[in-house]
Parts: sequence; C-alpha cells; structure tokens
Amino acid sequence: MIKVRSFIFYLGMFLFTIPFTLISLFTFPLAQKYRYRFISLWAKTMIPWLKFTCNLSFKIHGSENIPNKPCIVFCNHQSAWETLALQIALPQQVWVLKRELLLIPFFGWGLWLTSPIAIDRSSGKKALLQMFSQGLTKIQKGFFIIIFPEGTRANLNEDKKYHIGGSWLAKKIDCPVLPIAHNAGYFWPKNSFLKHPGKITLKIGPLIETHELSTDQINESAKKWINSNVEKIIH
Repeated sequence: MIKVRSFIFYLGMFLFTIPFTLISLFTFPLAQKYRYRFISLWAKTMIPWLKFTCNLSFKIHGSENIPNKPCIVFCNHQSAWETLALQIALPQQVWVLKRELLLIPFFGWGLWLTSPIAIDRSSGKKALLQMFSQGLTKIQKGFFIIIFPEGTRANLNEDKKYHIGGSWLAKKIDCPVLPIAHNAGYFWPKNSFLKHPGKITLKIGPLIETHELSTDQINESAKKWINSNVEKIIH
C-alpha cells in the first residue's frame, strides 16, 4: 500500500507541476515578492497532497523564535520535504543552491523564477563573493535566506561536515542565524521512492547572534543545536 500511495503522490505532483510551471512563467515581469507568493503555492499544494495520499503530515515547534526581520536559516537536509515545508513555516525566502538545479525541466524553471542565490560550487572565492552581494540584497529586500550547510542530503543519523559558505555569509553581513531541525528522513528517506505515513516534527530554535562569533563558531553553534534536537526528535 505504501508503494501505491507513493506512486499516486508522484503522479499527482507530476500532473500538477507541468501546467503550474507554465503558468508561473507569466509572473516573470512581476517583482520578486509577487513571483514568490505565486510560486510558493506549489509547495503549499504539495504538502496537503502528501498528507492526503501518503498520510504524512507535520507539526512545528518554536514558531515564536522566528524574528520579525529576515535572517539566515540553517536547516538540516534529509529529503525534498524540507524544501516544501519551509515555505509554509517561514516568511518569504530564497535558497542558496547549486546552479545546476536550474537546468532541471519545469522544476528548475520554477526555481529560477524565485531568484535564488544559484552558485557555481567549483568557482571557489567567486561563489563566496556572489553569495555576499546577492545575500545582502535579498536580506535588504525582506527575504529570509535558506541554507543547507551540509551541502547535500544526508541520511537520518549521518553526521556531515558543515560547509563554511553559510557562516561566512552570516558573519560578512552581520546577520543572525536561525537553526531548524527535523526528522523528515525517517519518513521520506534520502533517495527513496517510498513515503511512509506519520508526522514529521520540525523545530525552530533560538536565534544565534553572529557578530561576536567566528565562522567556525557559527557553524559549531548551529550544528550542535540542530544535531542535538534531531536526536531528541527521533528518540
């Protein structure tokens, strides 16, 4: 039954995504905030669809920690689920992502319309400078910046090193970091077709002020909070 439910979820997502993306292209002349409002409807449709087809829902703890002003968000990365749920849990946002994702038909086009910070990971220092210039602009325009500091998806209990880019950006623009932890990988495992029924827990932590911390200390503080709370959630 889980296989059937998962298949129905993907079928519905596929049938919805194609026409939605084509319609989204007409939002190109609009300001970024208006494009985001429309395009985020995709995620806000997929989350209820996931619950309907796979009986997979979620609960949020710590919403009171979300600041009134935009900040940088560090979230653990276990599946595609968090890319959907964060659009419901947080105000308007942009993601830092690898440029290659924009080349994916339909999905990548929608990403492009949200004006993400799309970097070429092989460009080294140039990528950091791009993150700084675009990141500062996004914050000034009122957008939260979503960063998955592990870089790629990790298994539920996998301990991956945090990349320096996110903490460097936070330090460079003197912006606090909002840590977020979840256990989506338990129900929606990395690279798995199956979506298991249950309720995912997403926890939003207290802001980490960065102006007196080094980049390594920012990463250490965020990782410590995220890992300890993932551990609490799964046990």
